[in-house]
Amino acid sequence: PELASLRERGRSLRGQLRVLEAEESELEQRFYLGALQLPNRTHPAVPVGDQSQAQLLEVVGEKPVFDFKPKGHLELGEGLDIIRQRRLSHVSGHRSYYLCGAGALLQHALVTFTLQKLLSKGFLPMTVPDLLRGAVFEGCGVQPSAAPSQVYSIDPTRFEDLCLAGSSEVGIAGYFMDHAVQLQDLPVRVVCSSTCYRAETDTGREPWGLYRVHQFTKVEMFGVTAAERGTESEELLDEFLGLQKEIFSELGLHYR
Repeated sequence: PELASLRERGRSLRGQLRVLEAEESELEQRFYLGALQLPNRTHPAVPVGDQSQAQLLEVVGEKPVFDFKPKGHLELGEGLDIIRQRRLSHVSGHRSYYLCGAGALLQHALVTFTLQKLLSKGFLPMTVPDLLRGAVFEGCGVQPSAAPSQVYSIDPTRFEDLCLAGSSEVGIAGYFMDHAVQLQDLPVRVVCSSTCYRAETDTGREPWGLYRVHQFTKVEMFGVTAAERGTESEELLDEFLGLQKEIFSELGLHYR
């Protein structure tokens, strides 16, 4: 009799769950898209307004002054035969490029230099998938279905709900998604070098050069912090900013 009672209770619970799951699905459909419209909170120190409200906080190094008109990076690169961005419409289209010889070696050297710097600071190295599901992008504040979208979506008739990541941030966020991290293990500092894919505008109106290109390599710093005091995230961001400044200064670059 006890077993029969438990079985009957199980059937009753399954019936209740079917009703609740249908209600949950309906509520999610009703509120999820609206929730995606909510913006992320900005730091209190961020000025409100457009680019004209931006504040210059610091200038490091001195901008070089030349007694001649300096060439741009594309003109220099083409002259040295280390960058090719012209005559590629039949190969890869607008906003693409090749790095050759010293250009390719320079990219590898910059990636290696940055990785070694951050590994010496205790960062966890990681490689991530280039293809990720839409929910992971949405968790990072990116809507793959937006129009126009910077995200490349894979043919849905072959691969349902897969997009190319525009930053390793998305892949790292997916790694930490939907599971807990032990408090004593925080903060987690991750470094990842990845290829980034971005569906930038394909018109020919932008200036030539390696800006707003469809594909590039980037080294990413990513952190996961606790929220016990409410200041952990800002403290880690300041640490990352200090590391960025260290990297640029060691490369001998003027920056602001």
